[in-house]
Amino acid sequence: MRVGIVILTEDRWWSGEPKWRQAEELGFDHAWTYDHLAWRNLADGPWLSAIPTLTAAATVTSRIALGTLVTAPSYRHPVPFMRDLITLDDISDGRLIAGLGSGMASGGLRDRATIGEPERGKAELAAQFEEFVEVLDGLLTTDKFDHRGRFYTVNGARNLPGSVQRPRVPFAIAANGPRSQAVAARFGQGWITTGKGGDDQESWWRGVAQLSEQFTWALDAHDRDPGSVARYLMLDSGPTYALSSVETFTEAANRARKLGFTDVIVHWPRANEPYAGSEAVLERVADEALAEVKRL
Repeated sequence: MRVGIVILTEDRWWSGEPKWRQAEELGFDHAWTYDHLAWRNLADGPWLSAIPTLTAAATVTSRIALGTLVTAPSYRHPVPFMRDLITLDDISDGRLIAGLGSGMASGGLRDRATIGEPERGKAELAAQFEEFVEVLDGLLTTDKFDHRGRFYTVNGARNLPGSVQRPRVPFAIAANGPRSQAVAARFGQGWITTGKGGDDQESWWRGVAQLSEQFTWALDAHDRDPGSVARYLMLDSGPTYALSSVETFTEAANRARKLGFTDVIVHWPRANEPYAGSEAVLERVADEALAEVKRL
């Protein structure tokens, strides 16, 4: 099992940079940040951009994979975003994961409202996301790419020099509903879930199990080998913060493994909610549990 950590873009770089270094030094396999114009109850505070932050992180690390968690079509067009991905993959020497999502959650809807995008229903948002992923795949794999669709038009877009990773940067696609899971099964090298349900921890885990089974069906429907797609579980999406103790983290990682997940993701502890916790516990998890969990 692999373990990742989310570092929010709320700090000036002089304060945020040590976290990215430390994530690698502590032994995490991947590090992520949210790609939004603002985020939830932190929207009135400091917030920096994801792609420049990940680019800076790439220059102060050498091993750890780096990713967006997640990018949505809320305020990004696939053509300039393709250029961002190719450049970041180059600077990181092939360590980039493109985490993609529909933008139906509050963060994506806030992004749309900020730039004056018209409101769209869930069906329309799902259709736009499907086209966004399809176009992004085409742009990253085909030079002089053309597309005429419902939401996007692309005229002979160039993609040279292309991604370091071949045939393109891997996609990890966040998906809970059947339609978005079908997109993940078709285009994804990874699937991300936040689970569902869940005023209590056990009901949340039941929802995770249901979604994992549902995704297996989606893979079967698209003739994908289940072993070829990584499965990422956002542990902190349940009622309990995974880094509240070493025992909590270890138990959650074990439960995820038993449900077929290859990767789990936690959040860097903050002084206040969300993800209120202690960096001392983070270090204890790294010292006492991380290696054991990664052997699962």
